[in-house]
Amino acid sequence: MSKKEFLAQLRQGLSGLPQEEAAARLLFYSEMIDDRMEEGLSEAEAVSEIGSVNEIVAQIAADVPLTMLVKERIKPKKRLSGWEILLLLLGFPLWFPLLAAAFAVVLSLYISFWAVIISLWSVFASLICCSLAGIIAGVGFIFAGNGLTGGAMISIGIFCAGLSIFAFFGCKVVTKGTAALTKQFGLWIRNCFMRREERE
Repeated sequence: MSKKEFLAQLRQGLSGLPQEEAAARLLFYSEMIDDRMEEGLSEAEAVSEIGSVNEIVAQIAADVPLTMLVKERIKPKKRLSGWEILLLLLGFPLWFPLLAAAFAVVLSLYISFWAVIISLWSVFASLICCSLAGIIAGVGFIFAGNGLTGGAMISIGIFCAGLSIFAFFGCKVVTKGTAALTKQFGLWIRNCFMRREERE
């Protein structure tokens, strides 16, 4: 791929960014290609060494604040006419509740996912507390002369300690998975804003 083709594809991928931000990114990658060519690489080698356009766009989408992408997306390309403003005002009772409901659904799903994670870690913490309490109570019962009850309490404490080990690894896996899922969802939203011109 030539430098011109690479920059053209990158420009299209960055169409959701403000013009100044997109121009700065394009200049950066243009200079990076030039630097590699000055080091002796051919144009095609210099472009391929940088990486694919999709990976670069995904990385930029992850770095750019979502608020910047949203502002650029909702910013009108031209000044609204009187009838367009009137339609927006008349449609407000319809489109605003729908927008608020969509936002509430996304937010509630996000909170629900993390509430499950917090609940799982709470179970882990309660198992740790039960194991400590069982062992301490068992030792207390033994010193009080009630060896059978003390042995049972210590056994329950050790059992809870074993369960807490399994719970720890399970909670860790679920937390990492949820964090990765949340990150992917965030990147998907950002990419929806970044690829504006491809859909329009």
